[in-house]
Amino acid sequence: MKAFDKLPAPFQTDEVRPYYEALQKKTGARVAKRVFDIIVALIMLVFLILPILVIAVIVKATSPGHVFFRQERVTSYGRHFRIFKFRTMVENAEALGTQVTTDADSRVTPIGRFLRKYRLDELPQVFNVLGGSMSFVGTRPEVPRYVEQYKDEYYATLLLPAGITSLASIMYKDEEKLLSSAEDADRVYVRDVLPEKMKYNLAYTKNFGFFSDIKLMFKTVKEVVS
Repeated sequence: MKAFDKLPAPFQTDEVRPYYEALQKKTGARVAKRVFDIIVALIMLVFLILPILVIAVIVKATSPGHVFFRQERVTSYGRHFRIFKFRTMVENAEALGTQVTTDADSRVTPIGRFLRKYRLDELPQVFNVLGGSMSFVGTRPEVPRYVEQYKDEYYATLLLPAGITSLASIMYKDEEKLLSSAEDADRVYVRDVLPEKMKYNLAYTKNFGFFSDIKLMFKTVKEVVS
């Protein structure tokens, strides 16, 4: 990890320091996490390359536009990166509405709704994991405009790479339904949903452990299957 005084300014606060010190003591777990990510991502890529190609063809054939949705997100130490996802909405959807998606969002394509339901749209994120901008487990990466509204303590969740899955994403798997009745989904997300998700994300950061990551991965598989 970077020295505390070398972290970006928003991280050098009394609110972030306890999380930093807790993670600093877990060098072995952090190294094991990265090694695990690389090995599992390579193995998964062997099995996923055909499904990824098939889904890519279906997305292209059923909706005009790009196959992949590459949105700017924020990962460890506040670094910006482009997340890989299959496009599940109409082209230029961000210009047509909010940056969060509601349950009845008309921008979502029919095939996109299916992909989102079973989280198949996130399969390409295996490339983000290989590149090091993401991990299999960690706080789901937010868009910069939401990170700019973080409370001081929230920056602690950016001491580790963003993740494909987390306990918060499991607990809030029906987030789109929660936002479906909101007049201003962006405002409701930042005011009501994000603080609740951060309770789980902060607890994960403070109690981070390699084997707890493995348990979360199995829990995610169970939730998707059920």
